[in-house]
Amino acid sequence: MRSGIIAKKVGMTRLFMGDGKQIPVTVLQMDNLQVVAQRTNEQHGYSAVQLGAGSIKAKNVLKPVRGQFVIAKVEPKRKLAEFRVAPENLIEVGAEITADHYVEGQYVDVSGTSIGKGFAGAMKRHNFGGLRASHGVSISHRSHGSTGQCQGPGKVFKGKKMAGHMGAVRVTTQNLQVVKTDVARGLIMIKGAVPGSKGGWVTIKDSVKKPLVDNVPFPAALRSDVSKIDEASQPEGGEV
Repeated sequence: MRSGIIAKKVGMTRLFMGDGKQIPVTVLQMDNLQVVAQRTNEQHGYSAVQLGAGSIKAKNVLKPVRGQFVIAKVEPKRKLAEFRVAPENLIEVGAEITADHYVEGQYVDVSGTSIGKGFAGAMKRHNFGGLRASHGVSISHRSHGSTGQCQGPGKVFKGKKMAGHMGAVRVTTQNLQVVKTDVARGLIMIKGAVPGSKGGWVTIKDSVKKPLVDNVPFPAALRSDVSKIDEASQPEGGEV
């Protein structure tokens, strides 16, 4: 098990493949994603890494949280999230994760807060069929109908599907495929739609229902590793 990442949803576009096919993709951007803290079995009873993304002014951060950033020696982050990892896949505090943490063709699970749609009826919210269009039904064609029984049990059970607030809940979309990554700009392009609105934060993890491809980096793709590759690819004398 390795760490997931935090990314910001930029929007949707399409990519043209070499064979002329076009694939709709959602563009996700990694904004200075760094490890803020570690959780170890010896100290906390489980192993995990806490990641931070984005930027925020220090004056807008609560003092206890601000102290965490001081200890980690990183700039205050706008978004924090914790990911369970295997003990051997812990990442050093302060390390920056890059977009090639995921590879083309890999399947991932994306979680985010769905777009809020306000108060909605049962037909829109739960895909109910509604009442009959004629023969006895008057005015209440889109109502949800009966909500329970008579004297026994004499109440409406909790969780009954009825009209109410729709959206603005935590949603996970599974088995989405990574189409392309751009390390220089910190972009990950995923086939199809992901939960949330433009500008919203999402978390990306390796798919739990699909096998992990062979060439994914462990414990993560880090900025220092990318810098070493770039330096090694440059000719002697620094000329390009």
